[in-house]
Amino acid sequence: MTCQEAIAVLDDYLEVILGPDALASLEEHLRDCPPCVAYLNTYRRTREVAAGVNRVAMPEEMKERLRRFLIERLRASAP
Repeated sequence: MTCQEAIAVLDDYLEVILGPDALASLEEHLRDCPPCVAYLNTYRRTREVAAGVNRVAMPEEMKERLRRFLIERLRASAP
């Protein structure tokens, strides 16, 4: 597994949904690749921080304006 391939499956790895072959390949790669381990740790921490951010609900009026805007754009671009 290359570093690029490892990075591409990190989300699945953290979600614990990698198949057994991919999991074994990633874990083998991580044993021998300190930069990918550092990337994994940074990615994991970023996900934790992002999950803890207080999310603000969009006001209903803004949702409706956004819906109308998108519908108008779709209609304008339709053949």
